[in-house]
Amino acid sequence: MVRSLGVLLFENFSNHCLANAIEPFRAANAIARQTLYEWRHFSQDGGTVTSSSGLPVETVSLSDVAPRGNYLFVMPSYGYSELADPKMCKTLRAARNRFSTLVGMDTGAWLFAKAGLLDGRKATIHWDEFNTFMESFPDIEAVEDRYVIEDDLATCGGASTAFELTLELIRREHSSMFALEIAALFMHGDKLELYDPLRRWSTDALVRRATALMRRKLETPLPIPELARQLRSDQRTLEQHFQRKMNMTPSTVYRGIRLREARRLVELTTLSIAEISERCGYRNTSAMIRAFRQEFGDPPGCYRSVR
Repeated sequence: MVRSLGVLLFENFSNHCLANAIEPFRAANAIARQTLYEWRHFSQDGGTVTSSSGLPVETVSLSDVAPRGNYLFVMPSYGYSELADPKMCKTLRAARNRFSTLVGMDTGAWLFAKAGLLDGRKATIHWDEFNTFMESFPDIEAVEDRYVIEDDLATCGGASTAFELTLELIRREHSSMFALEIAALFMHGDKLELYDPLRRWSTDALVRRATALMRRKLETPLPIPELARQLRSDQRTLEQHFQRKMNMTPSTVYRGIRLREARRLVELTTLSIAEISERCGYRNTSAMIRAFRQEFGDPPGCYRSVR
């Protein structure tokens, strides 16, 4: 099923935020080799909308087209308080009935609040505006999270949190391994930061650092107890965090990372299958081919033939 996205832009929007919101969906299409997501850019009146750094984007009028879809991403950025006029509030209330989920990026939560969409709900906003937001809308449960996702509304702060929110939406719709593969494409979470023995990592942080270490140790995979030791953890704790975050064991995730690297090398290089097997930690080529077929449904040769 192709999911339809709308992006509602305003003058001086952040193109960093826009890219971080949309690029994971573009990567999802590329990795899946089919269209999982499609998107269109809208504004209130249509025409060219220019970002804060001067990037022009052609849009169509959200009100005139009256589209329907799975998500509407709302990106106001600067001057958000002046944008929340009666016309915009009416537009957002109408959009709520046409899109399954409204997503407020950057300062989008402010527009949602003014439109009455967040009363009694949980939300977050760019942290520079958090205190003002909390004081201005006491009926909203303002939380200092990087993003908040509920059934039909989602909010996040700045550009980096937009990437994380989009990645989480993809994970919920597809799988943890698929989201992890997209994150790896952008080197998200690759910074290890292993050298603070007194710090207790959150589940998200520990899993990110574990998968980053896995990607660095493909040709000679680490045993899971050694992986845990290098992360200043123990095997049981590591397994609990992976089960909580990904509903998989570290070994299963490690295997998936190695096989996805094998698939990437098959598709993008002329290396032999034997060499790819070695690079991905398989000393026996036949074992890699069996694992590859089990993971993806086809042997490596099928992926090389579509180049």
